[in-house]
Amino acid sequence: MKNFKLYFLLLLIPLFVSGQNKNELSVIAYYMGDDKQIDEYDASKLTHIIFSFCHLKDAKLSVDNAKDSITIKHLVTLKDKNPKLKIMLSLGGWGGCEPCSEVFASAEKRLIFAKSVKEINNYFKCDGLDLDWEYPTIEGHPGHLYQKADKENFTDLIVLLRKELGTNNELSFAAGGFQKYLDESVEWKKIMLLVDRVNIMSYDLVNGYSKVTGHHTPLFSTSALEESTNRAVEFLLNLGIPANKLVIGAAFYTRVWKDVANVNNGLYQSGVATNGVNFKDYETTFTKENGWNHYWDAKAKAPYWYNEKEKSFATGDDITSVKEKTNYAIKKKLGGIMFWELTLDKSQNGMVDAIDSVKKSK
Repeated sequence: MKNFKLYFLLLLIPLFVSGQNKNELSVIAYYMGDDKQIDEYDASKLTHIIFSFCHLKDAKLSVDNAKDSITIKHLVTLKDKNPKLKIMLSLGGWGGCEPCSEVFASAEKRLIFAKSVKEINNYFKCDGLDLDWEYPTIEGHPGHLYQKADKENFTDLIVLLRKELGTNNELSFAAGGFQKYLDESVEWKKIMLLVDRVNIMSYDLVNGYSKVTGHHTPLFSTSALEESTNRAVEFLLNLGIPANKLVIGAAFYTRVWKDVANVNNGLYQSGVATNGVNFKDYETTFTKENGWNHYWDAKAKAPYWYNEKEKSFATGDDITSVKEKTNYAIKKKLGGIMFWELTLDKSQNGMVDAIDSVKKSK
């Protein structure tokens, strides 16, 4: 098996080393909506829609229910008007990959899964799979199994998926944008030969478990220890990963902390994580009338908000920062920009429109 794996890797290097079309910036939407909500958005501004999420059932890729099946079928019809649009299915998500470590530890079950992915893609006429296992090898969702063998098992899984999907279907995976994942979770030099792209989750870099505020999706680090989009990109470029296989992430939501002292406008202060705000609700939430002030970190290229009266702090992307990220992706010749998640956007004059305006201006 190991000799076959290496042989197969070598065979596929010429096919996949170039990654996606170097002249086009992919705009990739993760989508958790139904068959109606998608019609509120202009899908012509997207290159990919990733239906989120499918799960494992009896080692197979499984669509959860009839409603999800209807949604996927409707997403595929969008290609009638936009033939270049790719509709992909995603496995897992935060909390959605509980059996992944156990299932993918078995060579037999990896093969069952890979064949099921091909069958489901053929049935729905989808264009590929995005693996969103959070996380191989390191702790992710509390209580989920993770083990050292995940790293090699993930590589074996990628090999089988590429073999089954061939060259007509795309294959990608969502990767943690933080250093521990980058260092420990996957065998980058092996798997990046076989996938079309990696979607770097360069958000939640401070998260609901963080007891100190910070930028959760900054473009640049403001200190040597701070995680950021650029830090993850530079790490992977230094490994020799082609730039056009790297896709950076934007967050269409904020993370919010309460009980934050009025020091440094709440940035890098202790606090208690609470519910965030979706981008489409920014205009009615983060107002002067509600006590919020908006700030811009010129070094991080990231916005943040502080409410002195409520002692609350918020961090996320906004129109300005998502334009900065899009410009960055173009300048660095990256494969694209993705985001979580489309239904959090406004249907007009929102984040997707901002990305599209930068893309079309170049």
